[in-house]
Amino acid sequence: MENLEKQLICPICLEMFTKPVVILPCQHNLCRKCANDVFQAANPYLPTRSGSLTSGGRFRCPSCRHEVVLDRHGVYGLQRNLLVENIIDMFKQESSSSRPTPETKEETPMCDVHEDEKINIYCVTHGVPTCSMCKVFGAHKDCEVAPLGSVYQTKRENGRRQKTKVCEKFDQLYCMLEEKKRQMSQKVTAEQDEKVNYIQSLTRKYGDHLEESCKIVERGIQTMEETEMALFLQNARDLLKKIEEASSTAHLDKVERGYEKMDHYKVDFRRERKALGSIDFIRDDDEEDEEEVDAEEGEGARTVSGGAAVSATPVQPNAPQQINSSLSPTRSSAST
Repeated sequence: MENLEKQLICPICLEMFTKPVVILPCQHNLCRKCANDVFQAANPYLPTRSGSLTSGGRFRCPSCRHEVVLDRHGVYGLQRNLLVENIIDMFKQESSSSRPTPETKEETPMCDVHEDEKINIYCVTHGVPTCSMCKVFGAHKDCEVAPLGSVYQTKRENGRRQKTKVCEKFDQLYCMLEEKKRQMSQKVTAEQDEKVNYIQSLTRKYGDHLEESCKIVERGIQTMEETEMALFLQNARDLLKKIEEASSTAHLDKVERGYEKMDHYKVDFRRERKALGSIDFIRDDDEEDEEEVDAEEGEGARTVSGGAAVSATPVQPNAPQQINSSLSPTRSSAST
């Protein structure tokens, strides 16, 4: 039974599989909830609905690292392993019938000073839990106290609220990065489309010129076959002039060498990567330093000279460098 229990342990939560159990293409099993958690961690930007992913994506099996590709149903599209679920039910029934249920006793911490008293109140003045006897006769008789349960709920709620704020800040950062990515991609796409459209128009112009030259050549061949001397000499001069015009490409644009390259769009995220790696919570001394800097800037802006107040313009910090690239392709026309 012990060896069987080890085979029924989920590699994610390290507990016995929780229904429903899904089987991956690599034949490993996971709790559906654990598979959904792994899926969300591997695809943080996919849209969600009611807390579960609804669009296709991929993740790796935690047991063998095999890549699992899912359809639009997400983890709900994975097949359930009914055999493992039946084995779990049988194992639980067998375990409950063979093992007596142990009595679980909730351990209540006792006061260090009054060993027979349970800790049931919270000293707000000193920030420590204590017992009722300490409030009546002990070291906390002059302190402000509160029920232990209400203080626990307040601190828990404060932690949850602060965690939500941190997540919102990171979501805002994600949105900024996504917007910047979209803007930079649009710049590259705009120049690419402009160059492609220009090359296509130039191709059409050269095609029309080639077609006109072919017609003139065919006319020249027909003129060469003319047997009448006078008629030949009459058409030859006009034909030579048209051949000379057709052989000239001065009126057509020429593409400069390297016009197709796009490697001028270069990025360097080393500073940004370093800044993201240094993200941390603000300490109290950091807030004090910011307040001191703001106060010094305020004093520097108010300078009294000759009895008249002179307002000093603060120096603006350098704006972060932005990747700018000209979208106008370099074209040159060959001189005649």
